Amino acid sequence: MSKIRTLIIDDESLARDLLHHYLSKDERVELIGECSNGFEGVLAINELKPDLVFLDIQMPKITGFEMLELIPDPPIIIFSTAFDQYAIRAFEANAIDYLLKPYPSERVILALDKAADKLSIKIKNTEIQQLIESNDKVKGFLNRVVVKSGRKIRVIPVESIYYIESQDDFVMIYCIEGHFMKPKTMRYFEEHLDGDQFVRIHRSYLLNLASIAEIQQYEKESWIVLTKQGVRLKVSKGGYVNLKEKLKM
Repeated sequence: MSKIRTLIIDDESLARDLLHHYLSKDERVELIGECSNGFEGVLAINELKPDLVFLDIQMPKITGFEMLELIPDPPIIIFSTAFDQYAIRAFEANAIDYLLKPYPSERVILALDKAADKLSIKIKNTEIQQLIESNDKVKGFLNRVVVKSGRKIRVIPVESIYYIESQDDFVMIYCIEGHFMKPKTMRYFEEHLDGDQFVRIHRSYLLNLASIAEIQQYEKESWIVLTKQGVRLKVSKGGYVNLKEKLKM
């Protein structure tokens, strides 16, 4: 078997140095790079195409979970973090392995053994997809959305989103900075955005209440929302009921 092309992504320099020290002693490993944040990590994975990534979860700017959502064909992932509350989520997602800092060299070797086994039978994408799907099921409201636009990664604060439009298994997010495609469903955003701030007005639209300028009726049971940005959005009968409830009309 050829060497395992390995990338380290961790915001702590000491953690990167320790992993580098451990991995450089293993003849199976070819270290191809190190990154200090998720933005660098996405670019490095797309350019270097590693077989294996040691990935910290809780990093500034974007987390390890958010970073994985931006990679269409991710490599095998071994998580490393100082926060053990992520362990259950990682294992439930069928992650290849999980290292809790500080970890000894023997623990890293065990994780490498698992990665080598998986690489030998070419199982990668299914497990990462399971990880993302498992993370999607975690309860709690989003305070930001991470999107990829060309070679740029943007972090969109939830309060800057005007509305979200459904496009099959994708959505288009309209916000202060423009509009961006995200490979998520409307159901995901309906479940993960604060219902006191966002309301489903139509099967195609999830609207930030702060964006409403007017609600106009143009037929007996047909309405339109005019946003503060000058956009006209259709409102379904059920959506109008939702608006009345949220706005206490």
